[in-house]
Amino acid sequence: MKENEKKTGRKTGIRESALVGLMAALLCIAGPLTIPVPFSLVPVSITNLALYIVLYVLGTRKGCISYFVYLLIGLVGLPVFSAFTGGIGKVLGPTGGYLLGFVFMLLISGWFIDRWYDRPIRCMAGMVLGMAVCYLFGTLWLSLQSGMTFEGALMAGVIPFLFGDVVKILIAAFGGPKIRKRLRKAGLEE
Repeated sequence: MKENEKKTGRKTGIRESALVGLMAALLCIAGPLTIPVPFSLVPVSITNLALYIVLYVLGTRKGCISYFVYLLIGLVGLPVFSAFTGGIGKVLGPTGGYLLGFVFMLLISGWFIDRWYDRPIRCMAGMVLGMAVCYLFGTLWLSLQSGMTFEGALMAGVIPFLFGDVVKILIAAFGGPKIRKRLRKAGLEE
């Protein structure tokens, strides 16, 4: 490998690592910000919006790495999960299924965004599908941990959040391509 190619590869690796770290930091900032919902164990969170933006910025593979960095930070006890909580207890608690479900949301939504980032309708379809799978994991886990029926967990952990999640998907589907184009223009994304 020529010296120039080595330098370019090193620069690209450093730039990609920095973007992964920056997106993990974004998740650490967005994750704790919640609005409590009366009579529900699940607060309104902007984590899924931040995850969609991460997918537009990094793509699926690096976006998942960024999310795993965020999860590890939370698992060691730093308060980066909803309502400024952290630790293994949060993951094993009533809302932990959503944290696991986000992995599948990233994979499904990312598959659509990687292929059609500038096609909002297709990306929205992928985000809706990904969110549905995330909701399934979250609802099942909430039901098991809280003793609620599946329907009760659905009413507590999904139904009150549908409108807000549609708004987040719209913001990501129309704002995400603009972010990606700006990053490309700045030479920060291939």
